[in-house]
Amino acid sequence: MKLTPVLDRLESEEPAALARLMDLLRIPSISTDPAYATECTRAAEWLIADLLSIGFDASLRETPGHPMVVAHHDGPGPHVLFYGHYDVQPIDPLALWTRDPFDPVVEDTAKGQVIRGRGSSDDKGQVMTFIEACRAWKAVHGSLPLKVTVFLEGEEESGSPSLIPFMKENARELTSDIALICDTGLFGEDTPAIITMLRGLLTEELTVTGPSKDLHSGMYGGISMNPIRALSRALAALHDETGHVTVPGFYEGVPEIPADVMAQWQALGFDPQTFLGEAGLSAPAGEADRTPLEQLWARPTCDVNGIWGGYTGEGFKTVLPAQAHAKVSFRLVGQQDPLKIRENFRAFIQSHMPPDCTVGFKGHGASPAAQMATDHPAFEKARVALSDEWPHPAAYIGCGASIPIAGYFKTVLGMDSMLIGFGKDDDAIHSPNEKYDLVSFRKGARSWARILSALAA
Repeated sequence: MKLTPVLDRLESEEPAALARLMDLLRIPSISTDPAYATECTRAAEWLIADLLSIGFDASLRETPGHPMVVAHHDGPGPHVLFYGHYDVQPIDPLALWTRDPFDPVVEDTAKGQVIRGRGSSDDKGQVMTFIEACRAWKAVHGSLPLKVTVFLEGEEESGSPSLIPFMKENARELTSDIALICDTGLFGEDTPAIITMLRGLLTEELTVTGPSKDLHSGMYGGISMNPIRALSRALAALHDETGHVTVPGFYEGVPEIPADVMAQWQALGFDPQTFLGEAGLSAPAGEADRTPLEQLWARPTCDVNGIWGGYTGEGFKTVLPAQAHAKVSFRLVGQQDPLKIRENFRAFIQSHMPPDCTVGFKGHGASPAAQMATDHPAFEKARVALSDEWPHPAAYIGCGASIPIAGYFKTVLGMDSMLIGFGKDDDAIHSPNEKYDLVSFRKGARSWARILSALAA
């Protein structure tokens, strides 16, 4: 089946494709807020109707939470599963939006036209790039070049509580040759990327308790141990002067990056000053003996995400608090064991407690890193296909974030994943005024058309 007429079809039908995306974006499918439960179902039903209209066998699958969308289309050759999500983040703070978050529009900006609205980039716009590619294949050839399953969830933005049970219960139906995940982005403005490594995540909350009640700092100051002081010293000890994490055994299972991958990363021309400058920073603060991209993608981290205790309101209250609290997260790589690191972290903090202070812990999650097997032939086929569409050759890159679905596909369904997306760093996902570049939507659909053709070859 020829690819060129499919690409031509995508170009001629772009206005209709945009109209469909706008319809989907108007549905406020906020998964974390029970008040929007019916809207989440409405978004799932909209997608089912759209998939049915292009010949998929699509159905809504109930879960204890929001429903799943599962759709199948037969075809020759290999079988791919496409994953995305139809739920979106809450819109707070609403006052910072320049327009109604669920009244999407195409806007002209200094960098070009963008689709403005909640979910435009994360993840409805990305989902529709794949569906539009399938629609064009069907319109031109009457069929798809390979067998496709579409699997969309409605709880990604609220922790995916129904995902693993559903995958286990429907493993036979969902398992394919490879999974395609469209919830990521480009490298820079116009370099397509296939993410091949994702960091895992460990999150811990700790509470240091000292005196039996808050104390007057004039009556007790000096002689009494302040829990904030004890907590601050323990947290400060988590890193040495070179940025290395000091928790015993922390670096067990951390791999070195192969030379060929490092060479590819160096060729990307990443400028850490520009990257940090956009956030009002100037100097990399990770491990001093590692390159900036290693620090972002391939090295583990330890960060304090919140710390509080005592009086924090207006004015002043001279109190020695009874308790101090902190939240600490670890991004993990390679074969690091999150449960072992949790155990070592807790022992490390315990060892830094002075007399009269005790510490308690509450775990909030622990997931290992994921690394994709790029020797799977689909990876190079997809990389070449992406390179044919974009101005710069596609690159295999890492990602500092954690996207658990890739690991679940491996551990639950036993299949590899390719993470390919077309978002940009300035898309403001999870923030007010979220957008998706029109060129990302256009070239995203064309990219998927090329990838389907390449994988079928």
